[in-house]
Amino acid sequence: MASAAFEEIVEDFEFLEDWEDRYRHVIDMGKAMDPVDEALKVASTKVDGCASQVWLHPTIEGGVFSFKGDSDAMIVRGLIAVLRKLYDGLTLAEVLAVDARAELGRLGLNDHLSAQRSNGLRAMIERIRTVVSAQA
Repeated sequence: MASAAFEEIVEDFEFLEDWEDRYRHVIDMGKAMDPVDEALKVASTKVDGCASQVWLHPTIEGGVFSFKGDSDAMIVRGLIAVLRKLYDGLTLAEVLAVDARAELGRLGLNDHLSAQRSNGLRAMIERIRTVVSAQA
């Protein structure tokens, strides 16, 4: 169950046959995100388990989930952008119903990220699920 915005990424990845082009696309998505206010880069928003510095600032308004995120690594910032496309605008129940591993697998990310990046991606997904579970 992916959002329409995430389906656009899937379509883009189908068009970009070479993994290097896909990698650049992910990085470009991260570059296009607005930076997170430095005041939000605090211990409570920092994601443990990532090799890079990662901050996620979730918000839930009217039962709808969204988040801002940032990282000091360009590829990780791009992965945050991918996760935003996957989760932003979903209800809490929809967020919990998303099989992130399967959805991200459609992009081939499972096969092309280093072990450290994969662990960091799992940590970000787990943080999102934990925040939503606490509110659901």
